[in-house]
Amino acid sequence: MTTPADTLLITLTGKDRPGVTSAIFGVLSRAGVNVIDLEQILLRRRLVLGVLVTAPRDVKKLRRAIEKVADDLGMAVEIEQGTGDNKARREGRSHVTVIGAPLKASAMGAIAGRIADLGGNIDRIERMARYPVTALELDVSGADPLTLRSLLAREAASLSVDVAVQPATLLRHGVRLIVMDVDSTLIQGEVIEMLAAHAGCEPEVAAVTEAAMRGEIDFEESLRARVRLLAGLDASVIDKVYDEIVVNPGARTLVRVLRRLGYRFAIVSGGFSQITNRLAEDLGIHRARANTLEIVDGRLTGEVVGPVVDRAGKATALREFAADLGVPEAATIAIGDGANDLDMLEAAGLGIAYNARPVVREVADTALNVPYLDSVMYLLGISREAIEAADAADGIITPAPPL
Repeated sequence: MTTPADTLLITLTGKDRPGVTSAIFGVLSRAGVNVIDLEQILLRRRLVLGVLVTAPRDVKKLRRAIEKVADDLGMAVEIEQGTGDNKARREGRSHVTVIGAPLKASAMGAIAGRIADLGGNIDRIERMARYPVTALELDVSGADPLTLRSLLAREAASLSVDVAVQPATLLRHGVRLIVMDVDSTLIQGEVIEMLAAHAGCEPEVAAVTEAAMRGEIDFEESLRARVRLLAGLDASVIDKVYDEIVVNPGARTLVRVLRRLGYRFAIVSGGFSQITNRLAEDLGIHRARANTLEIVDGRLTGEVVGPVVDRAGKATALREFAADLGVPEAATIAIGDGANDLDMLEAAGLGIAYNARPVVREVADTALNVPYLDSVMYLLGISREAIEAADAADGIITPAPPL
């Protein structure tokens, strides 16, 4: 077992250039030492390289050799003897993702302070994205994940940033099922209101929709009341509405990238299958469930066919899709914005409130309030650079972000 007196911590800092790491390890290899730990960080072409090694018999000789290499490279070096091995991380390990647009230093300071208040330690920080949002991932140990999630959720609301806390488990590295709401989540706006605009009753329908999404009235009751207002509408309007649909920014990227990794996708909607089935086919989504508008002689009757996909129905769909696709429920992710998504968010391993009503943000595992659906990938430890590299390999070129 390595004792503190048997180790050296070598920390090299300065402008990055090719060959820095190999030059240092050339010296270390000639000294015959063993590597115990290693971390390297690059920030705006500034390199920080830390190497913990076993101490050789002639520490002074190694010190002089390393200092010469550092001087030749134009870099600063610190060598500390007797630092010991890194201890195993404490219990209570979490991934904390912080997203801001912009991400202010004051917000990061407050989040770091709350982590420290719980006795947590930030072991590692990695940037997930710098554009169009700034996203950072913090590996935290020593704080209970549930307690940390609750505390940081309150802090995030006051700081106008998004913070997600997830226990550090193997689930993050496995195949997962992502189940999304459709209206105002996958797409912009509400399909039933778009249909109502063609029927001349949009204000009435919109008022009922908003009350239902806030949880003020029963969803099934509200749906049937709104659909009755569409009675007599020509069914061809459904095609017109589909052509008017705008998919939320990042939705196609989210599905495209995660499908490469074997993820499965489903959409569950209180809207209508005449729309959602086409969306699923267009986007490459594996499963879809929604209500079905009754059509007779080419016109909407003002009724829906079969059981209504309500709040409980969405959770049931998630469980059934997971079983059908062979994905554990703990490995599911649900994304929604309204009160009728609450049971689904609760049933999922990770429930995400996406630009959601307050009643949803308060109970979801985490909230995203940026307009980019692909920000979900930062919660999974996938960086913007990795996304763009994967796209580039398939011939999809992302415009360069501003400097």
